[in-house]
Amino acid sequence: MDGLPSLVDQPPLIDQYSSGAVHGELGLGSFETHLAAAAGAHGPAPVGTSYFDSFTGLAIRRWCPPLLGLEPHCPPARYLARRREVGAYRAGRLLLRGSGIGTFLLEAGAPGNLTSAHELATAAAAPAHEVVRLEPLAEQVADTSGSVDAFIGYTAEALYAAAQHATAFASGATHCDGQAPEAGEVRRAADRWLRGRRPGERLGEPVLVRHLLWSAVATGLPVQLHCPDPQPLAGFLRATTGIGADLVLLPEAPHHRRAAQLAAVHAHVYADAGPCPEETLGQAPFGKLLFSSGARGLPELYVTGARCFVRAMARLVREWTEEGLCGPEDGRRITETVGFGTARRVYRLSAEAD
Repeated sequence: MDGLPSLVDQPPLIDQYSSGAVHGELGLGSFETHLAAAAGAHGPAPVGTSYFDSFTGLAIRRWCPPLLGLEPHCPPARYLARRREVGAYRAGRLLLRGSGIGTFLLEAGAPGNLTSAHELATAAAAPAHEVVRLEPLAEQVADTSGSVDAFIGYTAEALYAAAQHATAFASGATHCDGQAPEAGEVRRAADRWLRGRRPGERLGEPVLVRHLLWSAVATGLPVQLHCPDPQPLAGFLRATTGIGADLVLLPEAPHHRRAAQLAAVHAHVYADAGPCPEETLGQAPFGKLLFSSGARGLPELYVTGARCFVRAMARLVREWTEEGLCGPEDGRRITETVGFGTARRVYRLSAEAD
């Protein structure tokens, strides 16, 4: 009705980052907890309201009910009742298979009883590739290491083993300078962290995070950088030029523009297009930007992430076409480049998503 294309008309997307969907049935309270997290909120909704009263909630009500046989915009209670009626497993399959995503890159081992890459691939009937997060990898090694030497050695072995099957590595480093730490510095940091660490404690030792990052880059696999603000990583981006590994910036709002600018400057750096692609497409060549849903917990978030991306791109290229800035074929090519072309190239994927 608004002249924008249906997602069904688009080639399947490659979702470069998500964490998987929850297992089992979700009641209203559990569903709203996941919805609140997706909306960036904490705690219960204000009295008399619901987290369905958010942009994410509206998007779910618009795009997900038809995939479960309901009319768009149906009341939340009706939607959740239908979800229970269909069953969590079948509902997840219908949502994932109707999302318009043809290939998934899934961060492995995310907490919260979420689907693995294999489980997601089965439910979605689409390829799902594993992205290994560096910090949990080191934490698992630390849980079974009895000494500094054992920790350093086993971490190197675990990273090498992961590189044999992973599509990419990922890190939550918020800062990394332009030089890998020396062996003695790594040993001292490992000793300091292991001595004061309680079982299950998350890795927060900056020297070890730097060591992991440089070790991951040395494998040649792409490395995703989950950075609230990418600017503190500028030295690392400069120093890794020419090494052979691509880096992909996954910033938080409102830093997507800056990430795109950094991607434009460095040949081996790419950036997430973000929730508002119009903010990033003017900052970097189109072949330096990639789509992601960022979905976690609710399979509905894969649907809304893909729908919102395609519609935002359609609005943008339609505006450019009407202004005479590009032709219709240019617009389609730009959308496909950001939607799956760049990801296929960076992550060395086959043409399985077409």
